Amino acid sequence: MRAVVQRVSDASVSIQDGDSSIITGSIPNGLLVYLGVGKHDTEKDAEYLADKIANLRIFMDVDEKMNLSLLDMGMPALVVSQFTLFADARKGRRPSWSNAADNDTAFTLYQRFCDELGKKGVPVQTGKFREIMKVRYTNEGPITILLDSEKTF
Repeated sequence: MRAVVQRVSDASVSIQDGDSSIITGSIPNGLLVYLGVGKHDTEKDAEYLADKIANLRIFMDVDEKMNLSLLDMGMPALVVSQFTLFADARKGRRPSWSNAADNDTAFTLYQRFCDELGKKGVPVQTGKFREIMKVRYTNEGPITILLDSEKTF
């Protein structure tokens, strides 16, 4: 399981419904998490990344050092599914998606990740799985962290 984690001062995600745009998730500040599920991922991967992200110390303390986490700050996360995190573009010009999980597995583990974050006390907002979404955010810092449950980076 892979995640791109961004510290944000605001973030929202919307989908198009006919002529109108519907916001499915929005946070005033916290973390924007793009989450990709790989074909070999399990519930353990979802639990590991949820714990890692809930406790990731990337918010400033009173000494302006990154020492505080989402849990410390009581901030929310906006979680957006993104299978493209498992794109393999090493050959040719068209990425391969063969390392991404199938839709049913990906949805189940995406939900598990969100549930695990919530159980830890992180308020969770989400995008809409398998929809084309528009994400708007203000990256604060900018802080962007790449995580992988297999610890490949």
